[in-house]
Amino acid sequence: MDFRKRYRHAFTQRILRRSIPFAILLPLSVTCRSQEDTAYSKRLENWHLSRMDELRSENGWLNLAGLFWLKPGMQSFGGSKEDDIPFPEGRMPRRVGSFHLSGDTVRMTASPDIGVKMDGRPVIEALAYHQGMAEPPVFRHGSLAWTVIRRGDLTGIRLRDLDHPSLKTFKGVERFPVDGSWLVEARLVKHAVPTRIPIANVLGQTNLLPSPGRVVFEHKGLRHSLDVLEEGDRLFILFADETNARETYPSGRFLYAEKPGPEGTLILDFNMSINPPCAFTPYATCPLPPVQNRLPLEVRAGEKDPGMRGNE
Repeated sequence: MDFRKRYRHAFTQRILRRSIPFAILLPLSVTCRSQEDTAYSKRLENWHLSRMDELRSENGWLNLAGLFWLKPGMQSFGGSKEDDIPFPEGRMPRRVGSFHLSGDTVRMTASPDIGVKMDGRPVIEALAYHQGMAEPPVFRHGSLAWTVIRRGDLTGIRLRDLDHPSLKTFKGVERFPVDGSWLVEARLVKHAVPTRIPIANVLGQTNLLPSPGRVVFEHKGLRHSLDVLEEGDRLFILFADETNARETYPSGRFLYAEKPGPEGTLILDFNMSINPPCAFTPYATCPLPPVQNRLPLEVRAGEKDPGMRGNE
């Protein structure tokens, strides 16, 4: 179909705009479909490799080593089970410092002789979080790094280990073979009025998030629709299907798509379906697909379940 040819070209341009590094960029053939399919597959492979690099990166999901929800008041942290917030044993002394949660503000204090750093400089006392802060600071000691995260009414400490064993054992994520039938043209049907849809997460919280509409598409002669969210300049789709808990992650997967043009059409490439962060770590706080986004069919495209959610 002609839209697939247009998409393959747009896919290349989009990747270039996002500055994802490629080892090879082969020209798309305009005369030979098999060459075009091969070129698209190679670009998809390079996109996948770039995603694996992101998972391994300092801000990726493979190095998470803990998630600790704060209670109001003061809580100690350090490398001992006796601490209120126990960081990995042997990585730092006990009672390294403390966090103090008061309303929407978190302050951190650290012993001056331990060497906790913020922005590369030793820190003894610092504002770790307050409502409206653009980006909470990252604190470091050795290979450990931590910051404050906020999820609804919960405030927590997210801990990373930049030498996490998963970084060494991770071999990538298995995928389904590239399938052109899962490259589908869709139409965004906008909501008639501003709409928020309930999105639950693994913490048991439910948030009402703005949705611009739903995407409607056909696959093998059957019509389907998915409610969408927005993330930056892209559409964000949480979906589930009949492969979940057998070949893919039990709760579902994520899919991003470029926003439609003036005519309202867009391309959904289910070959780019990805696992949520919770597939890689027990310390993520993933959103879950809404019930209306469960597709009554097998989406045998994109990433399979890596089986890592129990890793620490």
